[in-house]
Amino acid sequence: MIIKPAAVLLDFGGVLADAPYRAERPDLVLRLYNLIDAALSPGRIQQSLIDGAAAYARWRDEDWPDELPQLEVWERFVIHDWPPLTQARVRGSVARLSYDWAWREGWALRPGIGEFLTECAGRGIPLAVVSNTLSGAAHRDFLAKAGVGRLFAAQIYSDEAGVRKPNPQMIWNATDALGVAPASCWFVGDSRRRDIACARRADAGAAILMPSGRQDHGGDQPDPDAVVADGFGLLDLLP
Repeated sequence: MIIKPAAVLLDFGGVLADAPYRAERPDLVLRLYNLIDAALSPGRIQQSLIDGAAAYARWRDEDWPDELPQLEVWERFVIHDWPPLTQARVRGSVARLSYDWAWREGWALRPGIGEFLTECAGRGIPLAVVSNTLSGAAHRDFLAKAGVGRLFAAQIYSDEAGVRKPNPQMIWNATDALGVAPASCWFVGDSRRRDIACARRADAGAAILMPSGRQDHGGDQPDPDAVVADGFGLLDLLP
C-alpha cells in the first residue's frame, strides 16, 4: 500500500515533461559556428556535439558519479580536439551554451501532470523537482513557461547540487528544503537504475516509476512500489 505523501518529489525529463529525441541540434550548431567565427565547419561542430553527447551519456552510466561542472563537460566531451582559439571562445560562453544544449523546443508536460500538481497544491502537499541536467536554469524556465513552476517549493538540479542521481543526496537536498523526512515522501522517476535506486538509497517512503521509453542499462535494477503511465495514474494513487 502506498503511503499518504507529506511531499512529492518528481524527476523532470520523462515525468514532468518530455520531448522527442533529436541528435541533430542545428540551433546550437549555428550559435557555436558564429561564436568561433566559422573556424570549424557546421558538420564538424555537429559531429562533436553528437559524439560528445554519447560520451557524456556513457560517463553518466557510472554508479554514484559526482556531477561535472558545465565547463568540464564541454572540455572533456565536446571541444577537447578543437583548435585553442575556438576552445577559448566556448569557455567564455559555457553557461549560455549549456542552457541551449539542455533546452528542448519540443518539451511538453506529460499527460495529467498539470492536474496532479494542481491537486497536490490544493491539498497542501509540497512539491519538488529532483533532476539530473546540464542546466537547471533551462528546466526552471520551461516549468515557469508551462505555468507550473510556481507550484514547486524546491527545485534541485545536479548541475547546481554537484551530485547526480542515484546519489541519495539529491533527494535529501529536496527534503531538507521542504522540511520533511524522506520516509514520508513519494519519489517519482522514469528510470529504475537512477530514480528508483536513488529513492531506495535515500529511504524514500514510496518509489514510483513512470516509464518514458528510455532504456535502463546494466546492473541490478530495483523494483518500484507502483508503476503509473502518467500524471493521471499519480492522481489515482493519492488517498
